[in-house]
Amino acid sequence: MKILVLGSGAREHAIVNALLRDPAGHTIICAPGNAGISEVAETVGLNATDGPLVAEYASEQGIDLVIIGPEAPLVAGVGDTVRAAGIPVFGPDKAAAALEGSKEFAKDVMTAAGVPTGRAVSATTMKEVETAFDDLGAPYVVKADGLAAGKGVIVTSDRKAAHDHAEFYIQHGPVLIEEFLDGHEVSLFILSDGDAVVPLEPAQDYKRVFDNDEGPNTGGMGAYSPLPWLPDGFVDEIVETVAQPTIREMSRRGTPFVGLLYCGLIVTKDGVRVIEFNARFGDPETQVVLERLDSSLADLLLATATGRLATAADPVFSSDVAMTVVLASEGYPESPETGRPILGLADALEVPGVSIAHAATAHDGGGFVSTGGRVLSVVARGGDFGQARERAYEALGRISLDGAHYRSDIALRVAR
Repeated sequence: MKILVLGSGAREHAIVNALLRDPAGHTIICAPGNAGISEVAETVGLNATDGPLVAEYASEQGIDLVIIGPEAPLVAGVGDTVRAAGIPVFGPDKAAAALEGSKEFAKDVMTAAGVPTGRAVSATTMKEVETAFDDLGAPYVVKADGLAAGKGVIVTSDRKAAHDHAEFYIQHGPVLIEEFLDGHEVSLFILSDGDAVVPLEPAQDYKRVFDNDEGPNTGGMGAYSPLPWLPDGFVDEIVETVAQPTIREMSRRGTPFVGLLYCGLIVTKDGVRVIEFNARFGDPETQVVLERLDSSLADLLLATATGRLATAADPVFSSDVAMTVVLASEGYPESPETGRPILGLADALEVPGVSIAHAATAHDGGGFVSTGGRVLSVVARGGDFGQARERAYEALGRISLDGAHYRSDIALRVAR
């Protein structure tokens, strides 16, 4: 197949790498891609949020499948325009992408579908925010209703910090004040063709910037898969109580969901609850889930895009473990320093079982420089978590980026 992947981050690099592992030998184009992706696939300087431009390019190039990586093109309706041109698209249309584009809409769908989730109050004024704080109590959970690149959420016992967060985001639209849920978080990817659903393997990510879950929220600082501490039947339970009811409710509303439903879950003492939905592969969880995928990603995503998921072969995953650690620029997440040389990548790739997904890099002469906050995802695969951790951190030790930082505790608890 000839496949167009939209996006420019480590998630898209991981998707491209998984597609290239397919023995069928697909032709992969990534728009706009990044410096790392350009080393393994063709990249084109295309605005991924311009639906008519993407549709025109895909038609001219004879693209067989468009895979939309990030949330912005989905919420902008790029999928609608490309589908209208007769090209299969992996990713929901604009109406269905509101599951991610609006936290308020997602809560409404969960309530209608009977999906277990925490209490939430939508607020459009600071008076409503303060009333919700009084009602739900601390720790305070405040979420921007719209897209915020993974930084629209704060969880804190500091009421002033929660107030300031709400005050900033309420200028742009409603905010949700949610009940605090305590437990272990789980990310589960669910494929849906609008009717059938197929789960992938669960993963756990690390959202706080520093070790021991300290510091502000980020887009994600690391992840691992599988989760050996989950009870038997966990994935089946989520399919039955979360995924299928949500997909049925979306169909009932006349907005069938075609693509990947990201279920952000928390395992509490009272059972599993949904924290959030996203409408696409999560980053950095994609880097570990797809690292363990041994069957064809292209066939699976094409079946999803064309309504044939019920008859497609089930995905096959390796029994190996995978983990990823994000290397971040100095100052991330508040004000990352950019333009600094990245050295030692070739040495890092000499470590067995290690690959690198680029997120914010550019070519500079014969090397690479950083262009954003989360620069690289170092991915390590091993027979157990101890081996994977050893490989990941050995590779990170060989990479040099002035002022960079990363968490040292990814998968540490499960390794122990």
